[in-house]
Amino acid sequence: MKHLTTLFAILMSGCLLAQSEYCGVGTVWDAESQTCIVAENVELLDSNLDGVVGVEDLLNLLSHFGDEDMDFDGIYDSVDDCVGAYDECGVCNGPGPQILGIDTIIVYYDSLYAEAIDEWWVFEVDADTLLGYFCEYSGCTNPTADNFDPYAFEDDGSCMGGDPCANATTVTFDNYDYELVAIGNQCWFAENLRTTTYANGDSIPGDLDGEAWGSTIEGAMAIFGEGNSIVWSGDENEVANLELYGRLYNGFAVFDERGLCPNNWHVPSDEEWMTLELTLGMSETELALEGSRGTDQGSQMKATFGWGGGEGNNSSGFTGLPGGVRGYGDGGWFMNGGFSAFFWASTPFDELTLDPSAYAPLPLAWMRELQKNNSQVSRSFASQYSGQSIRCLKN
Repeated sequence: MKHLTTLFAILMSGCLLAQSEYCGVGTVWDAESQTCIVAENVELLDSNLDGVVGVEDLLNLLSHFGDEDMDFDGIYDSVDDCVGAYDECGVCNGPGPQILGIDTIIVYYDSLYAEAIDEWWVFEVDADTLLGYFCEYSGCTNPTADNFDPYAFEDDGSCMGGDPCANATTVTFDNYDYELVAIGNQCWFAENLRTTTYANGDSIPGDLDGEAWGSTIEGAMAIFGEGNSIVWSGDENEVANLELYGRLYNGFAVFDERGLCPNNWHVPSDEEWMTLELTLGMSETELALEGSRGTDQGSQMKATFGWGGGEGNNSSGFTGLPGGVRGYGDGGWFMNGGFSAFFWASTPFDELTLDPSAYAPLPLAWMRELQKNNSQVSRSFASQYSGQSIRCLKN
């Protein structure tokens, strides 16, 4: 205890030492005499032998009482979040940037003056790519794209041209293989989602009775015709319906931050549905309209089977099937199975434009509908309490 008291007394004079001439090894500054004097027990007091008794020496002394500061950063190791140093990537004692990527692309140009036409011709003569190491590196990971980056660690959505599905024909999610289809510059699931888990593995609540379905504000799923809820129109065979149509999900599941689709996939927005419709030939002036729009875009999206006489030509490969809808009132009824396909968009509807008394319950979201006897595509909105089909779109 005597040494500790002495040490604190010497530390108090440390500020004066910084303003005085340097005291040699084994000596300390004495504030009273204003001179350097020989320090008693110098190896204990000046443990790092730098000629100054400072914080580092105090921590070394206190290490004898059960704590230490191995990295000499002034923080006891017992409370230090990193005993050592953080690298450039924020990893304690990490190796630093390790991901090889494109740092700079240099293009060399030359020029030639054509005197007869008084014009300079500028042309590329060479190019060089400089690589570097990064903590994270994103770019186009589609090997068929025009701007494929072989060094990209994660896709950033910048791919141009090529096959948007990167030559893949299926993707596996929740132990099921989904067929894929490339439509324009987009890659879509060619069948409805049927997962029982969110992308992080958390279970999605299911088997809700009508009352629970109509009152929950959490994500939920259903199979058309399940349980004791009334089926107003459509097949009550839930086993067959699951096989053909997949599952129905309420809007709260669509907007759950855990995600319904696999990693690098998502529920398409209203604008992304418009991109699909535009690719299939719908005029730009009709895209933002509500109700049935376009010409034969619905027929291009509908499967050649399962519509009971109202099949489409499926020229897009979308293979839309009439999975119906689950309502949120009157016992969570099911309707329009075999007649209509309802698909969520991940874009909320602007509630401020509505009279809340006319549309209940809120909140609402945009959606698309394909109908048995209609070759167009309907754009409208629905309560997020209802259950509809999901198609996933690649990021």
